[in-house]
Amino acid sequence: MTSGVVVVTGGSQGIGRATVEACLRGGSAVVSLDLVEGGPPSEVGEFVHISCDVTDEGRVASAMADLAERFDVIDGLVNNAGANVFEDPATMEIADWDRLFALDLRASWLCAKHAYPLLLRSNRASIVNVSSIHAKLTVPGMFPYAAAKSGLEGLTRSLALEWGDRGIRVNAVAPGFTRTQLVIDWLAMQQDPVAAVERLNSQIALGRMSEPSEIASVIAFLLGSESSAMTGAVVPVDGGHSIRYPS
Repeated sequence: MTSGVVVVTGGSQGIGRATVEACLRGGSAVVSLDLVEGGPPSEVGEFVHISCDVTDEGRVASAMADLAERFDVIDGLVNNAGANVFEDPATMEIADWDRLFALDLRASWLCAKHAYPLLLRSNRASIVNVSSIHAKLTVPGMFPYAAAKSGLEGLTRSLALEWGDRGIRVNAVAPGFTRTQLVIDWLAMQQDPVAAVERLNSQIALGRMSEPSEIASVIAFLLGSESSAMTGAVVPVDGGHSIRYPS
């Protein structure tokens, strides 16, 4: 259960949109920071979209200033915005590396940095970073994404230590394969999409991909009072994918 004011980056689709919907159902006013306007996904609760490039510090600072005028406080921040690219470490260009890290790692710090004064005004402040199973387990071709998500988990622990005595909790979720549009598109690119899904499901203990709403439920838990003793944790939400010995 959530309440108060929650900010979600990348709230227009996938896990971000599901998180917006979960927080609205929980009674929160929700602000989505996203370049793509998803529109109010529910008639329940207060929803605000702010167009914001979360890799741009000036635009993040401006968005948080707008929030301060409207709400005066932030109770929850979900750093969900991210992307993946497939690259060879021997040929990837520095500019491509910088773009990926700006979105998958730096943006989470920038949003936390500029949300910090508003989080301090809350008596239940919580930040949830959306990491990935790739922070610990990965496959060839995804080295920059895995590196960025590993960094995000390090950022999670560091902020938890830095801000814990100020009443700000910082945790992360690490989804496995989740039925987002990005995963659906990736599966469609495979030579035999049906076989690819079967192969993928065979590696997951539950025998299926997760749904965005299932990831969002754990995020909502980490935002809420039921997780009040948790900080610095990374919670895997991967259907048991990460517990299986490769076969």
